[in-house]
Amino acid sequence: MEDIFTKKLSSKELIELEDKHGAHNYHPLPVVLSKGEGVHVWDVEGKKYFDFLSAYSAVNQGHCHPTITKALTDQASRITLTSRAFHNDILGRYEAYATEYFGFDKLLPMNSGAEAVETAIKVCRKYAHEKKGVDENKAKIIVANNNFHGRTTTIVSFSNDEEARKDYGPYTPGFIQVPYNDTDALEKALQEDNVAGFMVEPIQGEAGVVVPDDDYLAKAKELCHKNNAIFIADEIQTGIGRTGSLLASCGNCDCQGHCERQEDTYVKPDILILGKALSGGAYPVSAILADDEIMLVIKPGQHGSTFGGNPLGAAVSHAALEVIRDEKLTQNARELGEHFRSELQKFIDQSDLVKLVRGKGLLNAIVVNDSEESTTAWDLCVKMAENGLIAKPTHGNIIRFAPPLVMTKEQLDECISIITNTISDFEKEWKK
Repeated sequence: MEDIFTKKLSSKELIELEDKHGAHNYHPLPVVLSKGEGVHVWDVEGKKYFDFLSAYSAVNQGHCHPTITKALTDQASRITLTSRAFHNDILGRYEAYATEYFGFDKLLPMNSGAEAVETAIKVCRKYAHEKKGVDENKAKIIVANNNFHGRTTTIVSFSNDEEARKDYGPYTPGFIQVPYNDTDALEKALQEDNVAGFMVEPIQGEAGVVVPDDDYLAKAKELCHKNNAIFIADEIQTGIGRTGSLLASCGNCDCQGHCERQEDTYVKPDILILGKALSGGAYPVSAILADDEIMLVIKPGQHGSTFGGNPLGAAVSHAALEVIRDEKLTQNARELGEHFRSELQKFIDQSDLVKLVRGKGLLNAIVVNDSEESTTAWDLCVKMAENGLIAKPTHGNIIRFAPPLVMTKEQLDECISIITNTISDFEKEWKK
């Protein structure tokens, strides 16, 4: 039998292979990608697309960035994995670099975003038990409605998305849900017994790029500290330059270099959760960061991961952060994001099909004037793919736009034309 990895297969054949042999836990657009470089990807037939999803913001630095790829291949030729049973010569350097970069005492490395969220939950609970005197097995963590923090059984236990949680029970207790962007509800929840902390996305990406009030994070942190609770920011999707600041919790700071935080706008979390673009999409790397008082509740043997902190991941992550700083991608995201929303708004003012555009930096979304149950947003994404731009709907009638931060203004203008022309053509048929 011919080797399936050497046989030339069409997009249709490759989709059929996935459908036959793979679990059906995703519903991808009918595009089969085989190559990526910068802001572009190519399918197996050679068609070129602008990538407006960036692997859910994992490739902020662009596809196959040469600096990151070189760090990956150089380190892979020396040593890839030692486990934490031994020291390696990269991890300590990386931890020193990353803690200075983000302004924390300690970093705890993991692999996937969900692992980092689980790690933050464990550290928050342990701190509450050991430092606050909360009875073991009684610590509660407050979360926001419509959150997306991952797919583990614990995490889906505090999701209100029935697609994510239905039939996966019994669910993990110990979580309180409050409305997003509602500090009154948060303050009330913080009065409950045994509250350990509040975990929140500075912008809710999966919910449709929902941006809270400017003072929401600052008020939330103030309320947490007033009630002796830990403030946890999940910046897996919003961090690493995506929103025009190094972190979305930086606020509207005037970034120079990579980010000089302004004290009046930066809301430093007690625990920061990072992933995705922490490695530029080249390798699974995630982490939580915290100061000594919180992080040092974890002692040897109490938490870990075979791959967490491996030399390959550490080398790649270091390079990925260097690219964000050296190429001023944070500033680029801020400037291009303002241009994108301004141009889209001009179009939306004349459109009946799209209701609004919202976002921050290069994390944006448009809301289609149709129900969540409709296929309109999906059909629009299929048409945009045909016109050379790939994006994906979320929550039925919302399309998220998140291109790599290496995009130029000229490229963005070309993309804006693709988006608006596609919507205009679609709208003519939609009105019939």
